Amino acid sequence: MNFCSDNATGVSQEIMTAIAAANCGAAMSYGDDEYTERLQVKFSDLFETSVTVFPVATGSAANALALAVMTPTYGAVYCHAQSHINLDECGAPEFFTGGAKLVTLTGNHAKIEAETLGEIVDRAGAGVVHHVQPAAVSITQATEAGTVYHPAEIARISEIVRSHNLHLHMDGARFANAVVSLGCSPADITWRAGVDVLSFGATKNGAMAAEAVVFFNQKLAETFPFYRKRSGHLFSKMRFLSAQLEAYITDNMWLKNAAHANKMAAKLAADLAGVEKVKFCHPVEANEIFMQIPESVITAVLAEGFLFYRWDKCTVRLVTAFNTKEEDIIALVKAIKRYSA
Repeated sequence: MNFCSDNATGVSQEIMTAIAAANCGAAMSYGDDEYTERLQVKFSDLFETSVTVFPVATGSAANALALAVMTPTYGAVYCHAQSHINLDECGAPEFFTGGAKLVTLTGNHAKIEAETLGEIVDRAGAGVVHHVQPAAVSITQATEAGTVYHPAEIARISEIVRSHNLHLHMDGARFANAVVSLGCSPADITWRAGVDVLSFGATKNGAMAAEAVVFFNQKLAETFPFYRKRSGHLFSKMRFLSAQLEAYITDNMWLKNAAHANKMAAKLAADLAGVEKVKFCHPVEANEIFMQIPESVITAVLAEGFLFYRWDKCTVRLVTAFNTKEEDIIALVKAIKRYSA
């Protein structure tokens, strides 16, 4: 019973069916196929505004290439210290921006606070040749702590971004989980709140290997094709990525998958609430749970075959997915309670 990551799960049947369908006959290469062309319309409908969409295969590519078109080589990207771009992408943002600097900020539950961001950017030395120049801000939705930014929080960050002529990027590896958690439209937490570019995740939520870079700021999209090609992410058989993304957003499959994952996380948290030796480190708002439990309990539960990651000072992280079984949640809760008694 694997609770390590939603990356450890399989692929939704709808996605597999879409891939098989795309495998029939020939299609033009490098994104000139009907599947990729349809994405532009379907994503524009989804976000209730005209967008430009570029499929890529990994979240790291989506993030790094998005930041590359927003940030000069001498620029600064402001992000949370716990963000994926800072801790888990092996310097990809710095590499693809040509050397831009990630400037990390603190904030409760892995969220940047607008006031702190404003103070940092105010004294960043804009125009001073000795300093990297403020260029972009990147926020994660849902965050690395499993929390979510509300529309008003994003809007306040956007105000700081606009007042300093910066750009706002959103790492949406678990974007669907955030949309479900907030009960809002995708537009409400992206362009309506001031987001310029979204890294739209699908792989964690049922796709095989498909992400998208969604541009609300069309000016920034102009040079992206060259960055994508140069990085090796212009796939010759692009239709197999695009077919996944098309199936993913059709009939709200992406939201249904995320809703199940969130529901399983909420059940796990609710069933463990009140257990004396279990301490939650962050609010459970999406599909990740961080908690402190005694070492003896961790060892015993792992020995029973449950899989999860040890995680910083919070001790352990558990992640639920679109296909997590309720009986596995029940079994895990029983094991933790049994060894916590």
